[in-house]
Amino acid sequence: MCRALDGDDGAYQHFLLGASKLLRAFFHRKLVERDRAHVEDLVQETLLAIHLHRRSYDRMRPIGAWLYAIARYKLVDHFRKHPSARSFIPIDAVADLFAVEAADAGDPSRDIAALLSALPEKQSQSIRLVKLEDLTAKQAAARMGVSEADVKISIHRGLKKLMALIAKDKT
Repeated sequence: MCRALDGDDGAYQHFLLGASKLLRAFFHRKLVERDRAHVEDLVQETLLAIHLHRRSYDRMRPIGAWLYAIARYKLVDHFRKHPSARSFIPIDAVADLFAVEAADAGDPSRDIAALLSALPEKQSQSIRLVKLEDLTAKQAAARMGVSEADVKISIHRGLKKLMALIAKDKT
């Protein structure tokens, strides 16, 4: 596409042939009825849109994302014009996909729990009580049945291990 934008007609023809194969497969998978005429119409509409808007392509981005974005818009337009091409699934058929107790994947408490589970129990519990439940080291020591110094040392060592785990994950 970049060479085509620079004026290479052969490269543009090669791009359009390759794109049409990709688009044909894409629309064939997406249409429930798999009507060949609708697939071909969508391919042609998408190729026309690509041709008309080829100057909007950002050379620094992947061509596939740009191509499929245009194809998705054309598919949505097709579904609006031809509602029978859409597939509808009754809500009762998918109700069991949603768990009531499922935690949000973006919930930070899940990440904290996962990190703390990698620590020895005393370190994990010390960090939980002092840093998460806002107890003093003295209160945490009384609850755990250890000395205050032991809680402070466990927190220090546990946080050090957590920082090492996080640094290791980033690399």
